[in-house]
Amino acid sequence: MATTQFTRKTLGGDPTEPALTPPPPTPQTAFVRKPKISSGRSRKREIPEGLWTKCPKCETMVFDKELDENIKVCPKCQYHFPIGARERIHSLVETCSFEEMDTDMTSVDVLGFKGVATYTSKLAAYQKATNLKDAVVTGFGRIGPHSVALGVMDFGFLGGSMGSVVGEKITRLIERATARQRPLVIISTSGGARMYEGMFSLMQMAKTAAALAYHAQARLPYISVLTHPTTAGVMASYASLGDLILAEPGAMIGFAGPRVIKDTTQAELPPGFQTAEFLLDHGLIDAIVPRKEMKTRLIEYLDYLTAGMRNGELAAKA
Repeated sequence: MATTQFTRKTLGGDPTEPALTPPPPTPQTAFVRKPKISSGRSRKREIPEGLWTKCPKCETMVFDKELDENIKVCPKCQYHFPIGARERIHSLVETCSFEEMDTDMTSVDVLGFKGVATYTSKLAAYQKATNLKDAVVTGFGRIGPHSVALGVMDFGFLGGSMGSVVGEKITRLIERATARQRPLVIISTSGGARMYEGMFSLMQMAKTAAALAYHAQARLPYISVLTHPTTAGVMASYASLGDLILAEPGAMIGFAGPRVIKDTTQAELPPGFQTAEFLLDHGLIDAIVPRKEMKTRLIEYLDYLTAGMRNGELAAKA
């Protein structure tokens, strides 16, 4: 009879099974890194410089070519961007009719001004940046049928500040307009007298005003056009002495800043009291003329103001 054998179990539990080492991953079983989940925000595309300009008033992006064709006026809200002296002259006078005068006149550091930067170095930097000798361009040109003496300031040159050169060029323009019996148009934009020249710049206020008095005695018209901004010594002299004073829409016009005026007068100032629109309502200026209409309106005003001169010429010829 066969005997059944039993295996004796060891006390303390079952024997531990040996640990299994996982095989190395094969190319087929290699882990693949999961792509990061995007936050849903698309990256901003950079706009190339020199193609678009953002309007500071309505925040519309305006194509630069369209802005140039519109004489630097926003086509949506009619905001008037700053414009250089030569661009403005080109928009007003007939083609190839402008003859510039005193082209080589430049400022001199007579006071030896020293500060963060010297006056001489500032002049050199602005002459290079603007391609102008100083802050005004003067000469004779034709606006429609009218031959006029034309002076145009450029805010891009040291804030359109009036130094000895600006005052001298304006004075010579006025005197030659008087000698040639021509109407005068000056387009101003300025932060005032040039501090680097001290008292020499303030003397230009009296000099230009005196030249305008002789021009008025000769019964010749003077149209002053105020653009943004026209302030301080320029506004206190030739800019405010026109027979007819025009302004561009929204231009800031005044002598001192609002804070200085408030501290001096100790009075509450009305909102927008230095804008062209406020000053038109209170009689300081005669009309607000958009830049695109400026040439047409100047021709109309010159037609009216020179009617007596033309009649006198016809009578003399008869």
